[in-house]
Amino acid sequence: MFILALTYVKPNEEADKHMEPHMAWVKEGYAKGWFLASGRKVPRTGGVILAIGSRAEIETCVAADPFIVHGIARYEITEVAVTTVAAGLDILKN
Repeated sequence: MFILALTYVKPNEEADKHMEPHMAWVKEGYAKGWFLASGRKVPRTGGVILAIGSRAEIETCVAADPFIVHGIARYEITEVAVTTVAAGLDILKN
């Protein structure tokens, strides 16, 4: 599993200008079965996505995020070797 933590490097107003294409990109990640959960950080300094797939797929996907393409945010990709999960969350195990 991967934790994709994005941090805005430009003001929220700039992020808002690219939010619609970013959200289309997020929906595509869900459609491909890579994204499991996502949302904004509180306070609003970026966001977090829980993802599965190969590291190469995830890195390629992140590079295509309009927030990256337009220099709005940077990503930190953390791989987690999940070994124990709550009932019903077996999809998170590597």
